[in-house]
Amino acid sequence: MSPNPATGHPESADIASGRLEAVCIVHALKPDAGAVGITAIDKRPVAGPVKVRKLGLYADTQVDREHHGGYDQAIYAYSTAEAERWSADLGREVVAGLFGENLRISGVETSDAVVGERWRIGASVVLEVTCPRVPCSTFARHLEAENWVPRFTERGDVGCFLKVIRTGKVRAGDEVVVLSRPGHGVRIRDVFFGPTPVQAEALLAHQAATGHRLPEKVLRTLPGAAGR
Repeated sequence: MSPNPATGHPESADIASGRLEAVCIVHALKPDAGAVGITAIDKRPVAGPVKVRKLGLYADTQVDREHHGGYDQAIYAYSTAEAERWSADLGREVVAGLFGENLRISGVETSDAVVGERWRIGASVVLEVTCPRVPCSTFARHLEAENWVPRFTERGDVGCFLKVIRTGKVRAGDEVVVLSRPGHGVRIRDVFFGPTPVQAEALLAHQAATGHRLPEKVLRTLPGAAGR
């Protein structure tokens, strides 16, 4: 099958599809006890179309640019199913944006998305799954949940960061279609917990075959990463 020019990968319209439930941007910067002193984790849903730029959503921002943002972490997505599991555990609703996500999605996996798979959202936006979210103390302070970082880490429902392949506009209610999925099969959850040697080999073989460099955050998880 020849690659689609919009995605660069072979694609099938039948891989998976879902719905964009909410688009969230920073509501206000809030004070934080961490090294930076403030955080943009307080994301909330907005109505109407939102521009998607190469570095993220229009009117959104990241404060700690060392660990968030950039082309490989332009947008953070979290699934409705995972949020509902946390709602049951926390005894409160995990509303869209509470975890600092930009996109709340139903019907398409985020933590179990395959590294490098591509999604189309709405009419034109194309995004690529890149790497997992790593929980930090800022996240814990924002949520005010006991032992939050180890709890979040143990479950592995971490959501995924996305790279913007094609810009455009998105809005709540848009269809989310998985356009392509690399054959290596390594999921965001696998990267978060640490790829096995077999998974690492599959990722590197995919990189060599496609010439498409893996995100640095993924490469750092591979055995022997210090020498790469």
